[in-house]
Amino acid sequence: MSAEVVPGSVSSAGGSGVDPRRWRALVVLCLIQFIQVVDVTVVNVALPRIQADLGFSPAGLAWVVNGYVLMAGGLLLLGGRLADLFGRRRLFLLGVGVFAVASAACGAANAAGVLVGGRFVQGAGEALAAPAALGLIAMIFPDVKERIKAIGIWGGVAGIAGVSGVVISGVLTDLASWRWIFFINVPIALFALITVPRLVDESRAAGRRPRLDVAGAVTATGGLIALVYGLLQAAEHPWGSAAVLVPVAAGLALLALMVAVEAKTADPLIPLRFFANRTRAVANLVGLLFLAGFIAYFFLLTLFQQQILQFSPLQGGLAYLPFGLIMGVGIGIGTGMMAKLGVKPLLIAGFLIAAAGLGLTAVSIHPNTSYAAGILPGMLLFGLASGLVVPAIANAALHQVTGQDASLGSGVQQAVQQVGSALGLAVLVTLALRHARNTSDGAGQPTPAALTDGYTLALGTATIIMIVCAALVALLLQKVTSQPRNPLMEREQELQEVH
Repeated sequence: MSAEVVPGSVSSAGGSGVDPRRWRALVVLCLIQFIQVVDVTVVNVALPRIQADLGFSPAGLAWVVNGYVLMAGGLLLLGGRLADLFGRRRLFLLGVGVFAVASAACGAANAAGVLVGGRFVQGAGEALAAPAALGLIAMIFPDVKERIKAIGIWGGVAGIAGVSGVVISGVLTDLASWRWIFFINVPIALFALITVPRLVDESRAAGRRPRLDVAGAVTATGGLIALVYGLLQAAEHPWGSAAVLVPVAAGLALLALMVAVEAKTADPLIPLRFFANRTRAVANLVGLLFLAGFIAYFFLLTLFQQQILQFSPLQGGLAYLPFGLIMGVGIGIGTGMMAKLGVKPLLIAGFLIAAAGLGLTAVSIHPNTSYAAGILPGMLLFGLASGLVVPAIANAALHQVTGQDASLGSGVQQAVQQVGSALGLAVLVTLALRHARNTSDGAGQPTPAALTDGYTLALGTATIIMIVCAALVALLLQKVTSQPRNPLMEREQELQEVH
């Protein structure tokens, strides 16, 4: 199977020409990346208002985030393969359309179940659009240095979007209604549906079309949902209760079945050999762990600011502006130094700085803390670290990926990060809530001091996770080459060397 570009496409994969429209195409694709990543964090500042209006329980509130990231993570691999087979632009536009409809449904939700259902459908829309978009980027930048820069920009946009979501959420929730954090997606998506066909033509993998591995997608998604559901149940039930053990056991069984399906099917959703490349495997693992700490940080710190420090949604959103600004600085430093120093040193430094930021936050917050003394110093460190880490992971996760698997490789990268977000919330939020309940005075809701102790414990655990990531990179990551492999050209070169 080889890469096929429909005549007139901006993609020049497999050709010698460089299309002058490639940077404009990148801007449009990054716009959609921005709004879809925004929707992971845009709900955070609005969570207390959503909880009050729709009657969510504390643990159930996590599903407003997890419904989105679980569906996206579970179906991204299928979305990547669909994009490679049936056309990246086609799947991108379909995904954006689904995302727009689901956003309107979320904004109009009148019950907790309706909102969570809409978030699941939003995640499905991202699962179709995101890997197709990154696959297009991988194909339209054949030059190695330009491709590194483009992928770095893509990863950086994702990071900035994650921060921008909380600011946008605060402004809209305080000045209008939390419903507008969803309604705002609709006109942006419509703009993209009109604009993208004008700038980006079709690109897909040509040749034999393998059967779609629907069984793999269903078992992966179902397993993750069951596992996360069980972990969140542990916030309100004992670990040994059926409410926890049954869904966790079912989730693990489904994930084991998924591995068995992938090993035996002729056309697996993700060939297990994909992870035989040590650099890709390590990059995806640390990406999962980093996103676990990243999303949990925003979730827990937002609750701390609004529930303990009594910030308004607007204050809570604006409180993250320094994070976004310093992260932009980190992205500039990271993308500029990546070609000179390589990915490995940047990741090690980034993870250690992230650990310092999270650890400083954990020891600084208390019920009477001030923003400047208790939150801002750690936020600046973690923001800088995030700017260094996100673009570097984006490049390492596509190490030596073949041209025809461009969308699959990006789908794997984004899937593990979405899964990391869901698992991070399930584990760290559960840890915080259980600790708060166990250390409270037993009279009704946990006290502010008990809640703060729970948040501190969770942030301290995230600190340890970042140190583990730095160690994994230092010990296992090899030199990263983000240039796509071309097996046919490699074979020709081998024959020439023989002769």
